Amino acid sequence: MDPVRTCVGCRRRSPRSSLLRVVAIDSHLVLDERASMPGRGAWVHDTGECLQAAVRRRAFVRALRVSGPLDTQTIEEHLQRKG
Repeated sequence: MDPVRTCVGCRRRSPRSSLLRVVAIDSHLVLDERASMPGRGAWVHDTGECLQAAVRRRAFVRALRVSGPLDTQTIEEHLQRKG
């Protein structure tokens, strides 16, 4: 049985295998492709709508419990690569 996590973009619950894990390292958002990086992580669907909603609503800042803004450049690059 696959663990269930909540997407910070759309707030829907989904199996962990269908979500991306994102962590904050030195105020930069980093995609954790293997879901094994240390630290607190936030889960989001790998869709443009969910990623943009999470950035727009500042959901990553709340979910990762960091103070101040986060650099979302890696998320934006990931969106551009996906098309």
